[in-house]
Amino acid sequence: MKEHAYWDNRVAFVLAAIGSAIGLGNIWRFPYICYKFGGGAFLFAYLIVLIIVGIPLLLLEFSIGYKLKGSAPFSLGRIHYRVKGFEDDKELVERRGSFEWVGWFAILVGFGITTYYSVIMGWSADYLVYSFNTAWGNAPKEFFFNRVLGLTDSIFHLGGIRWPILLGLAVSWVWIVLSIWKGAKTVSKVVYVTVLLPWAILLVFVIRGLTLPGAFEGIKYYLTPDWSKLLHAELWHAAISQVFFSLTVGFGVMIAYASFLPPKSDIVNNAFLIGLADAATAYVGGFAVFSTLGYYAHLQGVPVSQVMKSGPELAFVTYPTIINHLPLAPLFGVLFFLMLLTLAIDSAFSLVESVVASIMDKFGIRRWKANIGVAVAGFLIGILYTTGGGLYWLDVVDHFMNNYGLFLVGLLESVIIAYFYRAENMRSFANSISERQIGKWWNFSIKWIVPLSALVLLVFSFTGTILSPYGGYPRRAEFLGGWLVLGVFIIASLVLSRYKKGGEA
Repeated sequence: MKEHAYWDNRVAFVLAAIGSAIGLGNIWRFPYICYKFGGGAFLFAYLIVLIIVGIPLLLLEFSIGYKLKGSAPFSLGRIHYRVKGFEDDKELVERRGSFEWVGWFAILVGFGITTYYSVIMGWSADYLVYSFNTAWGNAPKEFFFNRVLGLTDSIFHLGGIRWPILLGLAVSWVWIVLSIWKGAKTVSKVVYVTVLLPWAILLVFVIRGLTLPGAFEGIKYYLTPDWSKLLHAELWHAAISQVFFSLTVGFGVMIAYASFLPPKSDIVNNAFLIGLADAATAYVGGFAVFSTLGYYAHLQGVPVSQVMKSGPELAFVTYPTIINHLPLAPLFGVLFFLMLLTLAIDSAFSLVESVVASIMDKFGIRRWKANIGVAVAGFLIGILYTTGGGLYWLDVVDHFMNNYGLFLVGLLESVIIAYFYRAENMRSFANSISERQIGKWWNFSIKWIVPLSALVLLVFSFTGTILSPYGGYPRRAEFLGGWLVLGVFIIASLVLSRYKKGGEA
């Protein structure tokens, strides 16, 4: 018998969905892309993409999950198409097929991301401990890359397992499993802490950041637009990628979460509320990051344009350096890494919940078995990223999951609803249960804007990868960490979609 639980109330659902959407990307990926692509110009592009692509796709996933009442594979498996094929006697007959495999591909992409996202949580857990005595000392960069990561000289030189990271990884998975132990019932209680606490800490960092010398130079850099950047395809690619990743669309998460909604739930208002809350968090987070970067530039005596690093380096090198110069440094270190952990946990357990819900729907096994099975698999795969060469593999896999996996799922989902289920049918359903009504602009977005955007970005990414290997890594590393992983996910999705209880295909 299928185990099914509803959210305790609407607030619990909204907080859970916001928690899934808000994660590490809001604090380090969003500011970094703003920094790289024209500050205010990127903010403008991000807002446009959020409205015409992000929220429509978020509403699409809510509608699928709420209407069809199951995980991504279960829900998409209930949407059929007709094909003509030959039986054994060569007679041409019409058969029905389903899109269940697309749902499996979505949750496998999400699972792939969780295997390294949980390792980054492990870094944060370790740094939370290091913060009590600012163990990174006066050389945060050397501490992070050499003492913590033990970074080797190449991707195929793995080195040894970094045991503190492995311990942090284990702690992360235990926390994830406990957070979803009873599904929506447990999550409904956990999110009150893991969503509200990081927001409170974020506000502390905004207020503290704005009081630092040089802070307003950083804010000026953040908000001043370089409009010429809008003419660059890379900016729009980055904006759409950030919207997909930040809203957690394309993972099957929001489909599963919506399936736990009780009858007569308003999904249109929820989609707008959650999408805008995610954007607001990223925007406010930008003030915390850029004010402290302005302070850092002031300390170094250099322009703000010369201090920003990549996301991980921003969090684990630049911020510890800044924390060293603050009064009560250990306190601010503890608060910062506690914020990272609580931001990350909601996204992590939402990704795992989508996998668990799918396994339960497909195989009818008990929740606790699915929880533990997924956690053990994720932990074992994650060991690769705890080695000295783990950061390189994390970089490669992350690139392919985000630039191919998510965009492919977004493309397929929009095409399935627009041309097989019919966009107008889904819009009418969403309007029938919602206070706020959406117009036919949503149909146009799902039929044309979302799939074309995803298709263009897939072609853009593929062309770039063919012309030059990503990150300068060897082609075989790109194959093993990228193309092979995607290929395995697609094959596994097709096999799982054909599996019937009893093992029949």
